[in-house]
Amino acid sequence: MLKQRPFLIEALTAIGLIAAPFVLPHLGFAPNTVNRILVWGLFGLGFDILFGFTGLLSFGQSAFYGTGGFVAAYLLTRAGFGNVLGALVIGMIAAAATGYLIGLIALRRTGIYFAMITVAIAEVFFFVEFNPLSDFTGGENGLPGVPTPSFDLGLTTIHFTDGWSLYQFIALCYFVGVVIALRIVRSPVGAILSAIRDNPLRATAVGHNIHGYKLTAFVIAAAYAGFAGGLLGVLQAFMPPDAFTFDTSGQLVMQTAIGGRGTLFGPLVGATVWLFLQDFLQSALGLGAAWKLVLGVVFVLLVCFLRGGIIGGLADLYRLVSGKRKQTDAEMDQEAADAAAALQPPPAPMQAKEVEHPAYSGPILKATGLTKRYGGLVANSDIDFSVNQGELRGIIGPNGAGKSTFFKMLTCEIAPSSGQIVFEGRDITGLKITEVCQLGLTKSYQVNQLFTGLTVRQNLTIAALAELRGKFRLDLFRKLSSVKGLTEQVEHTLALVNLSRRADTPVSELAYGEKRRLEIGLALATSPRLLLLDEPLAGMSPRERVETVKLLKSIARGRTMIIIDHDMDSLFELVERVTVLQEGKVLLDGTPEEIKANAAVQEAYLGGVHGEIAA
Repeated sequence: MLKQRPFLIEALTAIGLIAAPFVLPHLGFAPNTVNRILVWGLFGLGFDILFGFTGLLSFGQSAFYGTGGFVAAYLLTRAGFGNVLGALVIGMIAAAATGYLIGLIALRRTGIYFAMITVAIAEVFFFVEFNPLSDFTGGENGLPGVPTPSFDLGLTTIHFTDGWSLYQFIALCYFVGVVIALRIVRSPVGAILSAIRDNPLRATAVGHNIHGYKLTAFVIAAAYAGFAGGLLGVLQAFMPPDAFTFDTSGQLVMQTAIGGRGTLFGPLVGATVWLFLQDFLQSALGLGAAWKLVLGVVFVLLVCFLRGGIIGGLADLYRLVSGKRKQTDAEMDQEAADAAAALQPPPAPMQAKEVEHPAYSGPILKATGLTKRYGGLVANSDIDFSVNQGELRGIIGPNGAGKSTFFKMLTCEIAPSSGQIVFEGRDITGLKITEVCQLGLTKSYQVNQLFTGLTVRQNLTIAALAELRGKFRLDLFRKLSSVKGLTEQVEHTLALVNLSRRADTPVSELAYGEKRRLEIGLALATSPRLLLLDEPLAGMSPRERVETVKLLKSIARGRTMIIIDHDMDSLFELVERVTVLQEGKVLLDGTPEEIKANAAVQEAYLGGVHGEIAA
């Protein structure tokens, strides 16, 4: 729908904001309530980019809300600054700068630890506002006398005083905020933020600097919070000290959950429910402070029965009413057709990524003395290993031989305890997995590491973006479709792994074999010069194994590949040379025929029952 009507959401938002003053009074909404809803909605736009799209739950947004609000209020009340809009922008910049500094600290941790750091930061800001900076912030009295905006147009001056008059200014600010937020989430950066929410490990492994993108989302959320905080002071003609309280952050989180995270409009819907019920319960029912108890029960019920919030619930209802199911009979027939198509030869492989320096003539990968220790346990010991350009190398070994650890060291997912890794003549020992992927060395995972909340096409788009844009770029307002070569690379990879007909299917609806092909596709979409496949046949049925072997043969043409797998029959059919690991060391290196006939390999696998490995 967005491709066919790219400005539909913006147009509907504008129509809704224009119609609100004519419709909402008949529903019992006072103008001041509507203005407060918009301020909270604007506050929530940035928070939803951070929480809903990036997956970072922060309880410290009140710190930036208060910072932006008090900077703007101080400029307008005590510093003699007369431009309201200018003060709001300066407050927003101050909040964004504060968010950048705080983000450098908070984003060093993830999950609950990140959330707890943001709680502590909010409490620190609240203490500082009430004590060391009370001369500037007014302490518990706040900053009164914040003026409303006015604009001199030459022939006339427009004043936004209060009520529905001030609504016009706040509604315009909210609309601009929505337009900017939509541009961000539709941009390449927005796509990567969604990938980080789903699977930060894989987003890193395909070549994205996820710390930089997390920090970007954190700063964006702080900027929105700072501007909204300034609007709060303008709305109330007073900047209240409770802007810094933990209750403010908690209310924002609850409103977003009520409305629906990851929708941008969820915070606005949640704020509408929250503030309307607050006014109704206090005024109409006379519950006084007990309104929080009733609202808490409403929140619990909504979260339990509408896990996607109100907007998510409405979307589910629409799908139910329109007769849409997760999988129709036609889609099941399509799956059968896809399985048959998988038996057909795939197209020619994608061209490898262009090399910016002269082609290296020696081994494409060389490991020397590679060792990995975990305390007293030695996973790999003094491994020497090299692979030539265009070679297909297999790695086998019994369980516990150290194969996966060895792969992780080669791709710099973990650092070796000692030894050296050289890729195309460059020492990559100690580099990060993101940097190594950008150089052209990547892997698929033994256990699928996909972006399960996205479609097949979106998964491959995330990987291709890393190769086409580099590990970090702030093209926040660029259309995803405008990235040169992106569409062609994604379509080519889809065809290569036989998933073209499933391109717009959510990953959660794929069959296991399709997920394994997509796992390989994610690695291929980065145009690697050296591809490492960690047990690509693991967990497959016999038919899926046959199909995947055909796929691997097709993508092997013109590529350098290293494959680990326990299915030795299939592996020997694919590769030219095989390296055998046992107890973390290289036992033997040779052709498949030499490996099959070697007594030491038979001893390692079969405990002395000779001959069976050659079957």
